[in-house]
Amino acid sequence: MILSGEPSAIVIRTEEKWHTLSRSGADRWETAGLALTMERKGNVISLELEAPVLPVRTIKLRWNEAPAGNLLILGDHWERGYGDLEWRGIVPERVMPWYFLTHDGLRTAGYGVKTGANSLCYWQLDSDGITFTADVTSGSGGVCLGERTLAVAHIIYDPGTLSETPFAAARRFCAMMCDNPLMPKQPVYGGNNWYYAYGESSHREILEDSRFISSLSSNKLNRPYMVIDDGWQSAKDHGGTCNGGPWIGNSKFPDMERLAGEMKEIGVKPGLWFRPLLTTENVPAQWIRYKESSTGSSVLDPSMPDVLAHIRESVERMVGYGFDMLKHDFTTYDMLGQWGFTMKSKPHALPYAFHDRSKTTAEITLALYRTIAEASGQADVIGCNTFSHLSAGLFEIQRTGDDTSGRWWERTRYMGVNTMAFRMAQHGTFYSHDADCLGLTKDVPWAYNREWLRLLAGSGTPLFVSADPAIVTKEQELALRAAFELAAEPLPVGEPLDWLRTTCPSRWKLAGEETSFQWNEVSAELLDEKDNGWWV
Repeated sequence: MILSGEPSAIVIRTEEKWHTLSRSGADRWETAGLALTMERKGNVISLELEAPVLPVRTIKLRWNEAPAGNLLILGDHWERGYGDLEWRGIVPERVMPWYFLTHDGLRTAGYGVKTGANSLCYWQLDSDGITFTADVTSGSGGVCLGERTLAVAHIIYDPGTLSETPFAAARRFCAMMCDNPLMPKQPVYGGNNWYYAYGESSHREILEDSRFISSLSSNKLNRPYMVIDDGWQSAKDHGGTCNGGPWIGNSKFPDMERLAGEMKEIGVKPGLWFRPLLTTENVPAQWIRYKESSTGSSVLDPSMPDVLAHIRESVERMVGYGFDMLKHDFTTYDMLGQWGFTMKSKPHALPYAFHDRSKTTAEITLALYRTIAEASGQADVIGCNTFSHLSAGLFEIQRTGDDTSGRWWERTRYMGVNTMAFRMAQHGTFYSHDADCLGLTKDVPWAYNREWLRLLAGSGTPLFVSADPAIVTKEQELALRAAFELAAEPLPVGEPLDWLRTTCPSRWKLAGEETSFQWNEVSAELLDEKDNGWWV
């Protein structure tokens, strides 16, 4: 089943209604006021849209090519994984953002779009064929192109190769989708204070964290990171609940430049978290797209050049403090009003258009990401709650899954292991794949966390440990030292071996050797952990 022929149907939705397009030339389909060009070169189909008058929301292409055999299908997520990625059978209503793979027992085929598309793209597969959808909305409204021709996306497909494993095929197809992957200069490992501090920290406590993290690593050429997560910004002063800007320190973090310098003297590379689109600042009214309901803070409109200039200035300031890593968060949520697991076929949940209606949401997102990437200079950038396919080639590291936990093991297993396995094909082919932290606290049984640490350290992906130094035992400290020694050096990409039949693979190939993990051991001691609820 390949996209070998022309589509059975091409339809476009404007603000008013759906329109059916008819062939008008070798590569062109048209109806009144709308035209779509499909240029095919080998296994790539380039889509271009012309709509000089009508605002356009959606483009759909349909191929009536029935899939043969008993297929297993793997889809991707819009941004982070949410513990629900899996190989499964045909589900017609299943929305598969960006790309999907099919496996018939002999070969694994891939269908997707090149990274950096100017639209939000997804696929659906049913027993009669394939539907491809490109969302070209601008916020809540259709895009108004005027005389501009929009390069919508580059569709790419691969029929697969006999005897190639599904994992090898997935990695090869991801490499085909991304022409310019970006990786950190060195393997990434170290600490992040979120999963035990949860926003309650200080200059002094970060230095204590830094001393602990530094003491765990003997590698002189690749020192560990220590990332300061939410809680350092001025909006947190005096009991503030907003986790937005301005991106300057507060009373507990009075001198960010001095802090970065002291962290480097201790022997760690300092990192810093921020949320680019939310602020408590008194900004011009036209910069504000809407007000956040819980705090009344302003969510900025990144379609405006002045807003991008403001974000650039903030990023340059943070890098200027001396931070070697920036982790930016919440941009997808702030722009679209929902998390990836609820988006499905309708990514936009907000009733607001962007100020610049001539650009699609994808184009506005790419402009924001490029601004952050350029302003970050030599610092490594982690995208968290960012569109995976739009981050590839711009950010060195992508937080590929939703939060793990320092309070409940089940969440770490559900989110972390699933993400590690089913996003592993993107490691090195898109960016460095960060499946999130080890939350080392007294609330999570060490027997479980020890297994998660083994996988993180041996997988070749970033290893971030969120550990309260005060509660770390000698056994745990020795395990962390060994894990840091592994993670500081380049390692082969870990491969899930049983991922075709489970959402939580326990058999892995790490550094060329098969390794098994006990994710689901049951005992009274292990089960006697605090029930802190799911979303912690």
